[in-house]
Amino acid sequence: MTILALGPEGTFSHELAVRAFPGPVKLIPTIAGIFSLVEAGVSDGVVPIENSEAGGVGPTLDGFLQHEVFITAELFMPVHHHLVSMVSPGGIRVLYAHPQTHEQCSRFIDELGVPVIHTSSNAASAQALAGSPGSGAIVSRMSADLHHLPVIREYVENNPSNTTRFVVISKRRGEEQGSTKCSVLVDPEEDRAGLLYDLLGVFATRDINLTRIESRPSKRRMGQYIFFMDIDRTPAWEDALLALREKARFRELGCYREMVVPEWK
Repeated sequence: MTILALGPEGTFSHELAVRAFPGPVKLIPTIAGIFSLVEAGVSDGVVPIENSEAGGVGPTLDGFLQHEVFITAELFMPVHHHLVSMVSPGGIRVLYAHPQTHEQCSRFIDELGVPVIHTSSNAASAQALAGSPGSGAIVSRMSADLHHLPVIREYVENNPSNTTRFVVISKRRGEEQGSTKCSVLVDPEEDRAGLLYDLLGVFATRDINLTRIESRPSKRRMGQYIFFMDIDRTPAWEDALLALREKARFRELGCYREMVVPEWK
C-alpha cells in the first residue's frame, strides 16, 4: 500500500516513510494536504506530531481538528541535523534552515552568527543552497545525499537525543487489540475555574497515566481551547471515557501500538 508523507524528497518525513514502510511513498507538499487525502480515503499517511526539542507540530494538531481521521500507529525516529556547504564554516554568509530545524539547532546557529533564511522544509534548504554561493544549510543526511552536498559539520542539533514522534493516520480505525496508547481530542466548549482539573481527574482517579497533553485554540473565540491527550491504555480506559463524556465533548482518535523504525542504510 502507498503511504503519504511530507515532501519534497529528503525531508525527515520522507526518510521515515522509506525506512518504515515497504510499499511506495507518495510525497505531498503540505501536512494539510496529507490529512485531506487520508480523509478522502486515498491512502494512509504518516505525519510528525511532536519533537523532543521543539514540541508539538501545529499543522498536524490542526489537521486532527479539521479532519475525521484516526491514529493507527506511532513511530519514534532519532533526528540528526548536519551543516552542508560548498565553503568552510567561516566562509558561510547566509544559512538556510527550516523553522523547526532552526529551533532544534539554535545553539549552533547562534554560534555560527550569520543571517538565517527560513525555508519550507529541509529539502528546500538544500535546494536553496545550490543556487546561493557562500551559503550553508542545515539538513538531514538523506537530503545531503540526494543533493550531493558535502557535510562539513555533523550532528549540530542542541540535543543528541533529539527525537521526532510520528503517527500513522487513516480513514479507518486500526487494529486496537494489544494497543498500548490511546489519543483523544477533548473540547470542553467552555472556560471556567477548575475545568482542566476536572478533566484530568477522570484519569487520575482511575490511575491512568497521561503521557502528553497539549492545548490548541478552538478557533471560535479567544480563551477557548481544545486539548489533545495521549494516554496509556489500561483496563479502566473505557470506564474513563464514559466519565469524560459527562464533562466534555470529545472525539476518540484511536488506540494503537508503536512501530519499529529500521536503521537508515
